[in-house]
Amino acid sequence: MLVTAFFLSLTILALSVMVMLHPRVPLNFVRIHVGIGGLPPLIALLNLVAKSTNGIFGPWRLDPLAWLTALFVLTIGLVVQRFSVRQLLGDRNYRQYFALLTLTTVSASLAWLSNNLGLLLVCWGATLLGLTLLIRLNRDWRVTRVAAARSGRLFALSWLILLLAIAWLAFTTGHWQFSHALTKGSLAHLDPWERTCITLLLVVAVAIPAAQYPFQRWLVDSVVVPTPVSAVMHAGVVNAGGIILTRFAPVFSGDLAQVVLIVLSSISVLLGTGTILVQVDYKRQLVGSTIAQMGFMLIQCALGAYLAAIIHAVLHGLFKSALFLQAGSAVQHNYRATRTATPKTSFLWRLAGGVLGLFVGVGFWFMVKGKGYDVISALLLGWSVSFAWSQLVTMGLGRIGRAVGFALFTGAFIVFGIVLAVFYVLLHGSVPQGTEPHALLIVLVLIILLISSVTGAWLSRHPSSTFFAVVYLWLVRLGEPHRDSVESHPTYLATTLFQGGKTRWMEH
Repeated sequence: MLVTAFFLSLTILALSVMVMLHPRVPLNFVRIHVGIGGLPPLIALLNLVAKSTNGIFGPWRLDPLAWLTALFVLTIGLVVQRFSVRQLLGDRNYRQYFALLTLTTVSASLAWLSNNLGLLLVCWGATLLGLTLLIRLNRDWRVTRVAAARSGRLFALSWLILLLAIAWLAFTTGHWQFSHALTKGSLAHLDPWERTCITLLLVVAVAIPAAQYPFQRWLVDSVVVPTPVSAVMHAGVVNAGGIILTRFAPVFSGDLAQVVLIVLSSISVLLGTGTILVQVDYKRQLVGSTIAQMGFMLIQCALGAYLAAIIHAVLHGLFKSALFLQAGSAVQHNYRATRTATPKTSFLWRLAGGVLGLFVGVGFWFMVKGKGYDVISALLLGWSVSFAWSQLVTMGLGRIGRAVGFALFTGAFIVFGIVLAVFYVLLHGSVPQGTEPHALLIVLVLIILLISSVTGAWLSRHPSSTFFAVVYLWLVRLGEPHRDSVESHPTYLATTLFQGGKTRWMEH
């Protein structure tokens, strides 16, 4: 009954879209439509909790992972639509906006519920089409038309590559169902070179919508869209790369495709992080953050940590949508960047943070089974704990400041543990276990982390060097949209850019 109720709610939502688009229907019906949109995520939540709804139902593969992704996408869509009721009131495309947003979120949720590879292609294609139309919503503005055309071409290329990979897999295995095509027996029909080619196609197909290097410029161009559209784009669609790779995890076998994915994603992490530091536009900073976060998520997939990638995708989506929806409050008037003196800190407090981070990292390593990617997880977890301690506790002013910081640190650590436990309980058994990554992959990631850390530390200590200027201007260039994606491409003064980016870099 819950499964039937879910698809019935989606049908009612689709009928609501048709009614809303009729010009004689009062504009206040949009509020009713948004209210109806609250039913599918509520029923998806009930299905996620109720284990009895798991299984194969016709063309649908319903498991906790499918219900979680559907719940996540539909909830993001609901929150954004509720926010847009007043925020976009008066826009000439008001009705079309809600219709396209509903189409995009519903299609994305159905894509992750499907057990049929052909149905997945259709639903994912509808999602990309809806996103393109949302970018082009204000079609009277030349900039949005150009951005939509460029994004649409890349989305079409991504979809065609995914079509080729899925068709190759289906015709070789003889099955168009996930539950049959990805079994060990079916995958045994693939020669090693065929498996490598299919995984390479999948990597390229997900790298484009995930805005990974060298395809990241379409996401930079898309900052011209309304902020609610950016919230859905960054929170519910760009994250799809991790979900797709998780669904096709049995195809990956530690070959060339994973090395390519790690290299491209690592470049994207560094590029996105650098974009945050040099850009002064808030939405472009968020774009850089998304590029870096998606790169980190795909590195998790490349190392076989699919459960961590799904948790990362969901939490990042919730966090990034909230940042976009409050983007209007980020504007600061008459703000002048100034350097503030760094407060003196006690050596013992800094030492305590380092020891605590080391203890947490080593403790995590002994608690888990000890797969290859757990080395990376332990390092990152230990560094995060040490960094959080230094910012919340060590940098606290006086006893009261340190006490408040310690309370925040402890609370955040407890919440982090609870969230991980909840996700593990919900997704245990539905997220495939990745193959043990080759030791060379782990070494490659460690080398990239070491080189990037050393380079960043050197740049922060030599802000007047030629190399700093070259890196800074290169990051500025890659973080800028195409010339035809802005109304008038300004010629920035190099000295102003350099001083502004230098200040931001030093503050970071």
